[in-house]
Amino acid sequence: MDDNPEIQYLQGRNVTLVGMGANVCLIVLKLWGGVVSRSQALVADGLHSLSDLLSDFVVLLGLRWGRTEEDAHHQFGHGRIETLASFLVGIILAAAGIGMGWAAVSDIRLGKVHDPTGLAIIVAFVSVLSKEFLYHYTRIVGKRINSPALMSNAWHHRSDALSSVAVIAGVAGAMLIPGWGVLDSWAALVVSALIIKVGASFVWSATQEFIDTAPHADVLREIVGCAASVQGVEDVHDLRARTSGGKVFVQLHIVVDGEIPVRRGHDIAKEVETCLIERVPHLSTAIVHVDPTDEETSE
Repeated sequence: MDDNPEIQYLQGRNVTLVGMGANVCLIVLKLWGGVVSRSQALVADGLHSLSDLLSDFVVLLGLRWGRTEEDAHHQFGHGRIETLASFLVGIILAAAGIGMGWAAVSDIRLGKVHDPTGLAIIVAFVSVLSKEFLYHYTRIVGKRINSPALMSNAWHHRSDALSSVAVIAGVAGAMLIPGWGVLDSWAALVVSALIIKVGASFVWSATQEFIDTAPHADVLREIVGCAASVQGVEDVHDLRARTSGGKVFVQLHIVVDGEIPVRRGHDIAKEVETCLIERVPHLSTAIVHVDPTDEETSE
């Protein structure tokens, strides 16, 4: 992974611009195809792509400002801006899903029949192929630059692909079973449920970061194990860790022999920092406090 923020931004920007171009084409294609083929599910899918385009703008802003260096007013960097972008993507997704679901439920209750044509299946199939490509492309870049906003956007693409699969199933069912045109509305309802689920997961993940939830237990064990493995460290305690913009910030205390020179204690602390940065994935900052063995410490 390249640690240069500008290079990371350019990589993230490029993949997002590709997604934006694809979304503009799909919005036009789906809305036109939905109207012409009389498919409510495809129109709903087109509105989903419209929410994709809006989330792309949010992601671009998050990448631009979230990757800037720390300054006097943001001494831990701007990573939370990218977290906010991921949170907003989740809100956009959930809101779009609720709106589509409400419309679908209304049509189901009223027994409204749409009788879609085969054109809807063709358009939805094109959407599946393009969105699945964008999912993998965006996910690869998101993992490469460790961007939660890009990872959220990747799953936004995947949710669009899944919703198009639901469209294909609903339209095919409505066409094959006479009098079952309402299946198109059921497909739209399935689409909305998928969108709401994905959006809620993004909101939950971002919220956990906003409230400084500790990283997974495996990460904490890796931090303690790494620090304890350094020669001269007799104990590790008072570990505190949080994430910001996909990066991990750590503060911990190590216990060393109280009779060694201050310089040696400092060197041990630097060795611990180096170990943590090299071995713990996405660790950005490690603050190591040194305690002598003759000072009372607690876990």
